[in-house]
Amino acid sequence: MSFQIHLLPAFADNYIPLIADLDLGLAMVVDPGDAAVVDRTLKEHNLSLTLILNTHHHNDHIGGNQKLAHDYGAPIIAPTQERGRIKDITRGVVQGDTVTFSTLRGDVIETHGHTSGHISYYFPALKALFCGDTLFSLGCGRLFEGTAPQMWESLKRLRSLPDDTQVYCAHEYTLANAKFATAVDPDNQALKDRVAEAKALRKNNTPTIPTLMGVEKATNPFLRADDPTFAKRLNKMGLAATGTDAAAVFGGLRAAKDRFKAA
Repeated sequence: MSFQIHLLPAFADNYIPLIADLDLGLAMVVDPGDAAVVDRTLKEHNLSLTLILNTHHHNDHIGGNQKLAHDYGAPIIAPTQERGRIKDITRGVVQGDTVTFSTLRGDVIETHGHTSGHISYYFPALKALFCGDTLFSLGCGRLFEGTAPQMWESLKRLRSLPDDTQVYCAHEYTLANAKFATAVDPDNQALKDRVAEAKALRKNNTPTIPTLMGVEKATNPFLRADDPTFAKRLNKMGLAATGTDAAAVFGGLRAAKDRFKAA
């Protein structure tokens, strides 16, 4: 089977991943906030939508669900814990469940924190992670409903995936996140290289997504809260208390990002 991942820009900075089975002319979409963008791409490539996946209930991720489900007869798979906030769910899923599209199998990963029921989908055969608003390039999602310990556990689950995993997050936030990342980790050469690469991509209006998990492990401050050397540096900056556990270090870092204003 031959598969292709289309990354569809939507709204101001959203990305909607659409996965196409080129042999069968079938498609799966993740977090279709804008039905028109998805519908146009399906028609352009002569694809039939057979599956809708949601990571969480925010409207910029589910706004196109009902129209696409109605027009194409595609089932909606979404977090069981957010069933009351996402309409017409066909199947609710939790940690450890699997989803299938064509010959592909995707693993459901619990990634609570941004919302109380947020999940992510990992497709080993594609080496692709669709993580909604949990992990961003050089950043992570705000804690709108969950706690810092919840989000830290979620990020550790994602961090355990192979380094060559392509990370499809849902927003183009790389350069905005880079300002905070470089402020708290100014001597990280891998981070400097990633920022330079991202600037070149955005200069040509090219997405910085997908990123690679290995790159995020080396450059994303929110994945390094359990790094003693990094935690010590944060302590000197007044962002993490000495001797606190990694979840507390992460919480201090996330709170600092919420307050951060670039110079």
